[in-house]
Amino acid sequence: MEITDELIKDTKVAYISMEAALDSNIPTYSGGLGVLSGDTIRSAADLEIPMVAICLCYSSGYFYQLFNEKGEQKEKEIEWSFFYEFDKVEKPIEMMIENKTMKVSAWLYRVIGQSGHVIPIYLLTTDVKGNEPWMLKLTGSLYDSTSRWNRIVQEMILGIGGVRLLNSLGYENIKTYHINEGHGAFSTLELYNNYGKNIEEVREKVAFTTHTPVPAGHDRFDYSLVNKVFEDRYPAKFKELGDQDGKLNMTVLAMNCSRYINAVAQKHGVTTREMFPNYDIDAITNGVHLPFWVSKPIKKIFDRKWPNWKANPSVLSNAIEIDDLELFDAHIENKFNLISYQKGHSWNLLDEELITIGFARRFATYKRAILPFHDLDRLGKICQGEVQFIYAGKAHPKDNAGKDYIKKIFEAGDYLYNNYGVKVVVMENYNVDLAHMLVSGVDVWLNCPERYREASGTSGMKAALNGILNFSVLDGWWIEGFKKNKEAGWAIGKFPEEYSESETLNDWERDANEIYETIENKIIPTYMNHDEWLFKCKNAISLAAFFNTHRMVEEYAKKAYQLVKQKPWKHIG
Repeated sequence: MEITDELIKDTKVAYISMEAALDSNIPTYSGGLGVLSGDTIRSAADLEIPMVAICLCYSSGYFYQLFNEKGEQKEKEIEWSFFYEFDKVEKPIEMMIENKTMKVSAWLYRVIGQSGHVIPIYLLTTDVKGNEPWMLKLTGSLYDSTSRWNRIVQEMILGIGGVRLLNSLGYENIKTYHINEGHGAFSTLELYNNYGKNIEEVREKVAFTTHTPVPAGHDRFDYSLVNKVFEDRYPAKFKELGDQDGKLNMTVLAMNCSRYINAVAQKHGVTTREMFPNYDIDAITNGVHLPFWVSKPIKKIFDRKWPNWKANPSVLSNAIEIDDLELFDAHIENKFNLISYQKGHSWNLLDEELITIGFARRFATYKRAILPFHDLDRLGKICQGEVQFIYAGKAHPKDNAGKDYIKKIFEAGDYLYNNYGVKVVVMENYNVDLAHMLVSGVDVWLNCPERYREASGTSGMKAALNGILNFSVLDGWWIEGFKKNKEAGWAIGKFPEEYSESETLNDWERDANEIYETIENKIIPTYMNHDEWLFKCKNAISLAAFFNTHRMVEEYAKKAYQLVKQKPWKHIG
């Protein structure tokens, strides 16, 4: 579908993100941030938001994950061809890296909404004829961990190159540049130069979303490195705007250059305001793109019962009306699909008859993937003949502690199987396709991060949409979800306001004990009561009426983009 001059002229929002999960065959994402970006763009297309998106085109993707028999993660570069997926932007732009002129081109991908509305996504690449050999691979790997130099250069390409490319293509009427996490903050520098070094004019054009309270999510660069890559092109004003403790903090730079700042869940908003007390920080709770994440068997139920549910997700608040037998049959189909896939990819074959608890996300240590194995004998006795576990996720190639967690899960699985017959499997190469099967095919979705380091989390929303019960620490979105409907799953621990100052927030012994007690005294007995379990599953589905990206994007349109809903959307800033 052609990107017309009229579409370009009408575009009011530029969405800038380091990663975006457009399709599992397009490896331009690593985890939750990229998946959320993809869902945001899909909902924006459905809602006909006048948006264009910028990302990088990673010729080697993130990485393909393999395990050996000890559970040691091995990484392979992904080999893929984007020539058939994308159209080439013919005329590259130029930008300076150190004292060299580098060309940046892009591949064009289109996301088409339910009504046919198109959102163009330009994926930037330095693999351009005329560039020096060392330049060609600068956009090769997502979150290139080769060096800090590579990382800051990628962020220069995303921010500076992204804005410059849009200008070259005629996107002259953009009212909001939405920086999705600090990686894109250098876009403000390009805007600063475009607007005659008027920082107030830059602020009027920028909205910023921060996605994590974890330090790794807030890139910091030594000024010696900044001076090296920019030479004399980094203004003193921007050193002032981005400085935190003598380093360039990309989150601080983005916040100081934005008219609107938000966190991604209500509790995350509280946490972020504590981290950055001198800023006005709003909160828009994340969601998921329901048509993309709903399984086929569940979709059939929705289509029959509520033909307009895709355009009007609020009807899912009536999920209690779903027929028990239809829901049971749909879930069994999903569960069999997952376990059939698992049996072809693992030596330890899961049992369709057992309660299947799923855990799938990045293996960052704060997510505490190994918490359920704190007392292996107690877990084995409780789960024997009743419960099995399926894990998936990637550790960053340089995160040795995260890799060690994967090995510990393998070791725990061997012990539990050898002593109690309890199966624990870890699936290789977690991606969007595997995520679809997991969030619809398990029975219970486990999430047990350290409090309060989970900004939002969206995998549990996808599970709830498919009638899967959440079993989670009260952090991120689940604080809101569990408050809305306590029949939608189980909580690990208390609500934030219920902890006293003297209590340890992340006591592994206490939290593991609560996991064991809940599995033994609540999850297993409820599963044995067919009617009660299905009642809870329907309550889980009802959460999707709120936790969806249609609602989320409409909030962004009003608060961050200053758009009024009409055909077409009208900018009122």
